[in-house]
Amino acid sequence: MEVESILLIIAVCGGFYMAWSIGANDVANAMGTSVGSGALTVKQAVIMAAFLEFAGAFLVGTHVSETIRKGIISPDLFLGSELDLVYGMIGALLAAAVWLQVASYFGWPVSTTHSIVGAVLGFGVMYGGMAAADWGKVGSVVASWVVSPLMCGTISFTLFTFLRRLIYYSNDPVGRAKKVTPYLVFVVFLVLTLTMVFKGLKNLKLDLAFSEAILVAVAVGVVAALISAMLVKRIKVTEIQERVVMRQSATVTRGVTKALQHLQKASGEVQGELREQLSTMVRNLETLNSEIEEGTSVEQGSAEYKAVERIFVYLQILSAAFVAFAHGANDVANAVGPLAAVIVILQTGQLAMNSAVPLWVLGLGGVGIVVGLSTWGWRVMMTIGKKITELTPTRGFAAEFAAATTIVLASKLGLPISTTHTLVGGVLGVGLARGLGALNLRVVTNIVISWVITIPAGAIGAISIYYLLKLIFG
Repeated sequence: MEVESILLIIAVCGGFYMAWSIGANDVANAMGTSVGSGALTVKQAVIMAAFLEFAGAFLVGTHVSETIRKGIISPDLFLGSELDLVYGMIGALLAAAVWLQVASYFGWPVSTTHSIVGAVLGFGVMYGGMAAADWGKVGSVVASWVVSPLMCGTISFTLFTFLRRLIYYSNDPVGRAKKVTPYLVFVVFLVLTLTMVFKGLKNLKLDLAFSEAILVAVAVGVVAALISAMLVKRIKVTEIQERVVMRQSATVTRGVTKALQHLQKASGEVQGELREQLSTMVRNLETLNSEIEEGTSVEQGSAEYKAVERIFVYLQILSAAFVAFAHGANDVANAVGPLAAVIVILQTGQLAMNSAVPLWVLGLGGVGIVVGLSTWGWRVMMTIGKKITELTPTRGFAAEFAAATTIVLASKLGLPISTTHTLVGGVLGVGLARGLGALNLRVVTNIVISWVITIPAGAIGAISIYYLLKLIFG
């Protein structure tokens, strides 16, 4: 078998592996909040995301791929040495895919775009030196670590705080929710339509002027609001209450445990009348500590509470659906872009600045994403939906809607953006709205560390695989 054929087989396998890793890690972002809030089961989320991601990837996924992903390195480096680019792109695909699989195993939500950018940057700088990279674009990638979560977190914090005061603190939460819902639906469809126009459907070449895009979005929002106004009237309050187990944050658990230890130590040394009083305090604190460890059964889900949350279930699922479709349309390029460049070079021997993506390659990427989501997607879903903070449909909606809004604003302003970092920021925002103690800081710290490691992990892996391939085939 010829060298070109072997390299093509390796590249196709690498592209599928990368698509699988995207499905295992990135796709979970769209559905994680819905699973965490109970709006969808894991099975329902997987089925829904699989359909929408594949539709986005196959129907409107990028049909023209950038040879050098995101313009991170200069393409002039490889003129006359096209096979070196093949080795590098295959190395980038495999390195990014391996890192994404590692992150998925531990449930860390990381950016697939940053993974492939770090991999391309690594072998590009190794091949052409520091001057080969566009450090301005590299800086924008690093900046997105802060810009994306901060912007989305601020929006979700503000939105959830507003909804809580407007609806839950009113004397008639259900009545207030029914009045507010049509307006919320209008804004949701307005923002999500703009998301599609500006980011999700860019490959359909919908070259609408900003004023035209606004008119289309307003029209869609008005129609959706009128429909929702009719539907929301059908929601009735049912007198059902449910007892659930309430878990306290790690901060509360540690604090009570330390207080108990200090009192136990003091009770052994106290003298006189205080001894009995302190013993009673110790017994009470031991009971409290036991309840905290086991979880306390509390009354949750009053009739009003459940009716309001049921309204937000539909809004949250709708937001998640849009995010999943937009993600499939855009991020499939992280797998098929480098693969398409390799295919063109191996078939023509020439370096094409913009290479057409064959339909079967888009299909391969779509299938890979679905398989990855179906097999390992639940791991990151659990982190996004349950481990960062406790989510309800209202909180999940605030996070999803804030993510879509951030995507629109950042795309229009030309700011760097990461879908992963954006949604994590949204979840952090709704958590902070209930106080710092509502967040699992250990999980948050691990996520931030994984973001920082992403680019160097991709770079080191790509360089290693590049040299390995060059040693074998060069």
